[in-house]
Amino acid sequence: MARYNAWQNASLVAAADGLSDAARWQARGAFFGSIARTFNHLLWDDALWLARFDGDERPEMRVPVSLETPSDWDAFKALRGARDAEVSAWAEGLSVADLDGVISWYPGGGDVRVEKQAPVCFAHLFNHQTHHRGQIHGMLTAAGAVPEPTDLPMLG
Repeated sequence: MARYNAWQNASLVAAADGLSDAARWQARGAFFGSIARTFNHLLWDDALWLARFDGDERPEMRVPVSLETPSDWDAFKALRGARDAEVSAWAEGLSVADLDGVISWYPGGGDVRVEKQAPVCFAHLFNHQTHHRGQIHGMLTAAGAVPEPTDLPMLG
């Protein structure tokens, strides 16, 4: 799933490369509004989950939350590539014992601690990416961009 995740993120970034900066930030009626804001949401949320997987129950305290940053496309592309490498390194480092664990965190920085089985949280990381990449894919297609196929069997 980490390989698929990186492949699909790279596909969408490449498709968005053909758009102007204004087109990437244009409000398009999606949950986070624009292609850029949805990309930024995923970048931020991946950082939160990776921190939680590493034992940080309050990553919101140190991970900047913003749908507006990075605002520079080249900076975003570098950060997305680096984050995908982090996700891949994390996935490659998982052991069978990790699947028996529990992930704990305080949603939204609140006072109520949540605990869920690790495999559910691991699957959520990738499912969440897929969900929002679908929104980005739809916005890119409407803007005239052509991302690569999204079918898992097409992964090389």
